[in-house]
Amino acid sequence: MNLQIAMTKKTKFELAVIQKVKDIRIEKELTQRDIAAILNFSEGFIGQIESPLHSSKYNLNHLNKLALEMGCSPKDFLPDTPYPEEENL
Repeated sequence: MNLQIAMTKKTKFELAVIQKVKDIRIEKELTQRDIAAILNFSEGFIGQIESPLHSSKYNLNHLNKLALEMGCSPKDFLPDTPYPEEENL
């Protein structure tokens, strides 16, 4: 099986959300291990979320929990402008 077919690509919107989480994580001097502990995930899974090569991503409940722990609003993780719809990738 082709590895590219096995992994679902993230949309530009999903990548933007993940980047915002990462930016705030770094600003607050948190590691992937810290985020993993907050969400009760493995550090490797957070690495997969932050990688554009894996389909893993945060859901709304994850963003809510991260916002509580990081002292910000869940909307801080969202882009300022919408992205056009993309085909299912």
